[in-house]
Amino acid sequence: MRFFSSQHEFEYSWDEVTTCNWRKYCPWNDKSTHVIAVDTISRSLDPKTHILRTERLITCKQAAPALMKKFLGSEDVSHVFEVSYVDLRAKKVTMFSQNLTWSNLISVQEKVVYRPSRIIGCTTFEQSAKIIALCGGWQKVKNTIEEYTVERFRQNAVKGREGFERVLAISREAFAEQREQSRRAQSA
Repeated sequence: MRFFSSQHEFEYSWDEVTTCNWRKYCPWNDKSTHVIAVDTISRSLDPKTHILRTERLITCKQAAPALMKKFLGSEDVSHVFEVSYVDLRAKKVTMFSQNLTWSNLISVQEKVVYRPSRIIGCTTFEQSAKIIALCGGWQKVKNTIEEYTVERFRQNAVKGREGFERVLAISREAFAEQREQSRRAQSA
């Protein structure tokens, strides 16, 4: 079993971050070109807690390690199941994801939390993952698979943050442009 964790401060408000979170796999995010589809399976609002729960299926195109492809005959498409909870009262978004592809060989469980930072106007992003090789056999093989997966996860986490920063910047620019157009229209 291996663990990964990271924390980052986005210099954007919680409202901006949580709104853009739903658009982070958009065409202008050049760091997430591996995501080929995001399908919402269900969405519900708890009438008592007012927590929005969303289930999504994320389909990715990623090159599988040659050794896995050789033994499994696998394609380069993988699926991830994600459940998210948006709690407006607590100003907290919590997302859990689990790989569906190769889940009989390896389990990758990720948790992401967005909450307002102590720094005014910023948002704290916390990411953690637990990676477990489930394949039987030698511990050395399991360790190698887990270490490879953690390193790949680490690399993808950096790309993901960079891509999301781009989405946030473009969204802020677009919003400012809309505000300016609206202001001009009202004064005309």
